Amino acid sequence: MTGTPAEPQAHAVRIDAQPGHATISLDGTPIPPGQVTGYTLHHDVHNALPTLVLHTRQPSGALWEGLARVAVADPQQDHTATVTDFLADIDPAALENAALNRDDLGTSQYDLTRAMLRQLADWARGDV
Repeated sequence: MTGTPAEPQAHAVRIDAQPGHATISLDGTPIPPGQVTGYTLHHDVHNALPTLVLHTRQPSGALWEGLARVAVADPQQDHTATVTDFLADIDPAALENAALNRDDLGTSQYDLTRAMLRQLADWARGDV
């Protein structure tokens, strides 16, 4: 599991997790304890395979077995493109209207900007 393949590769994955502990095997080989502090498993029904991202510890038990695309999270990863793409897709009129209609909009200096930033954060989390 070294290097970066040009195209995502499918790997056989088995996750046996209990609170505070998870055993994850890729292609039948268990990942040594302590190397993975947790994971995120995402499956979009329109894609053929789920995506497994290894990163932080999960607080509750889980058992999952199957094929998945596997990516190892890089805590130093540059999210500039993601943030830039998100902001480029924002409709300024929709943002201003949403901020002006927020229940937490204050009347002090910079409160509109503060409301816009809160609204962007809500949209980034998927809150409507």
